[in-house]
Amino acid sequence: MQAVILAGGKGTRLRPFTASLPKPLVPIGEYPIIEVVLRQLKHHGFREVVISVGHMAELIEAYCGDGRRWKLRIRYVREKRPLSTAGALKLIRGLAPDFLTINGDILTTMDFRALYDFHRKSRAAATIGVCERRTLVDFGVIELDQSGLLTDYIEKPSYRYMVSMGVNVFDRKVLEHIARGETLGIPDLIGRIRAAGGLVKGLRHKADWLDIGRPEDYQAVQDLFADPRKRAKYLRS
Repeated sequence: MQAVILAGGKGTRLRPFTASLPKPLVPIGEYPIIEVVLRQLKHHGFREVVISVGHMAELIEAYCGDGRRWKLRIRYVREKRPLSTAGALKLIRGLAPDFLTINGDILTTMDFRALYDFHRKSRAAATIGVCERRTLVDFGVIELDQSGLLTDYIEKPSYRYMVSMGVNVFDRKVLEHIARGETLGIPDLIGRIRAAGGLVKGLRHKADWLDIGRPEDYQAVQDLFADPRKRAKYLRS
């Protein structure tokens, strides 16, 4: 199985941590984010990893090398200019008929193999890893009708919704929706697939998931990795 780690971003949301390091090399505990992801991919049966690099590419390439120390085959594709998450896929030669993509700034306990197998079984053009998030509103929420009549007053409501986890599986044929050299994000690629009549599925996970690109989540990960029992859920080999 083949996976693509999307690691070309500048990590602007995570400054000042990313002032001297690319985001995938920012440490969580004693390991950089990308090593945790690589260990997890190996654990779930992936053998080849393509890393899409751009910002400070040479540091990522120097750290990860050819992947031998994790018993993986790693190769790289360099973006000469930022192409976003989907645009970079067009540069990769030798993509498998179905391949997994993962953002280089997330941490999750998701079973990547289960997502891959679900995608293959459904014969979808694209499959999105999805989880539930909860947001608490710290205010009293007012609902009015068009005349200004109060219809509801909800004190500090909580909302639940489904979000993309930044892990997807694609059929290689989706590359026909991307022009070479085009800057395109995965949400826009998904939109093009659907507009063309392609099947897009989502698989809900109860896995833990943190977007390390957000400073508050990065701090949460540091706290989590300070606990050996919690850390063990993520550090696979």
